[in-house]
Amino acid sequence: MTASQNTARRIAIVTGGSRGLGRNTIIHLARRGVDSVFTYHSNEAEARSAVDAVAAEGARAVALQLDAGNTATFDAFVEQVRGALSTLGATRFDYLVNNAGTSHHTPIAETTEAQVDALYNVHFKGVFFLTQKLLPLINDGGRIINLSSGLTRFAMPGSAPYAAMKGAIEVLTRYFAKEFAERGITANTVAPGAIATDFSGGMVRDNPEINQRVAGFTALGRVGQPDDIGPMIAALLSDENRWVTGQRIEVSGGMLL
Repeated sequence: MTASQNTARRIAIVTGGSRGLGRNTIIHLARRGVDSVFTYHSNEAEARSAVDAVAAEGARAVALQLDAGNTATFDAFVEQVRGALSTLGATRFDYLVNNAGTSHHTPIAETTEAQVDALYNVHFKGVFFLTQKLLPLINDGGRIINLSSGLTRFAMPGSAPYAAMKGAIEVLTRYFAKEFAERGITANTVAPGAIATDFSGGMVRDNPEINQRVAGFTALGRVGQPDDIGPMIAALLSDENRWVTGQRIEVSGGMLL
């Protein structure tokens, strides 16, 4: 069953959609006529604001709370997704964007096992099993995008566990592309560079020294903005990019070339 047979409008599921790159993504999808079901971790006010922002673009969004690192909740979450799809007049969805994540900035010598476990649960295990659980609901011919990081290509001390998890996601994405191809589902990785959001406590956005340093080793001469990423993800999900799969696409303005 194709998306057009199932519902007149395309629907995306975006984890971590209440703020940052996820929020920017659902807004730019809305501008393309795509409705969204997005997750948030704890800030319900931010989630409501994101729903309103999507509505202002003429689309619909449903916010669902989810701890993306707690796989024990995923079966119940899938049932919530079914309900959300029903409110949008659908039984299936078209796009999955695995965006939710947490940051980490500790040298290897000081990193604890608990910190590594937490990163693994959100950035790899959560992505693996949430995608698995949602597979029965994604339309044939659908799209999956997993968020990675420029840190898988260049090394910044203090980011080893986080970058390693993202490296694993890039490998997993290629396997998604191979195994789901029989259903016409594509899977790609988008790897942003340093972006001015509240990620990592707003470090890139709010610290002038870090902002300037990042701009200095970026070919285009500035740090990234959410509006540099959301439109790219929305475009990659479109039919125009139907022949792109199994790829890592870095969106960093040319960091450390």
